[in-house]
Amino acid sequence: MTHTDARMRYNLFQLDDKLEIVEMPASHAYQLTALNRRLHKEIDKLTAGNVPPLARIVAECDNLELFDERLQIVSGLEYINELERQFASIQETTYPLISLLTEIRALQAQLEQWYEEEYGA
Repeated sequence: MTHTDARMRYNLFQLDDKLEIVEMPASHAYQLTALNRRLHKEIDKLTAGNVPPLARIVAECDNLELFDERLQIVSGLEYINELERQFASIQETTYPLISLLTEIRALQAQLEQWYEEEYGA
């Protein structure tokens, strides 16, 4: 299945042997890439026992042709909502987790606004 939409880019994430594809507005895809890289820099500093595993960004592309129907494309807003939920549940006491959550929530707000403007939803 080919996915081509000039408004969208695709971020590919990998966690162990699992691939995850996130469809992002082209204007915001780089922000998700930068956020993922920042989270990876900081995640080892978290001392809580319930830190979720974090997939690593492996690619960003404009057009996507899927040959494995088992792979699903997740909307950027759905992805960032889940990321926010996971990081909000971390019981961290020593590292200022709030700065990471602030970055996640900033992108979340931008995506909500983008989707509302584009789709009226």
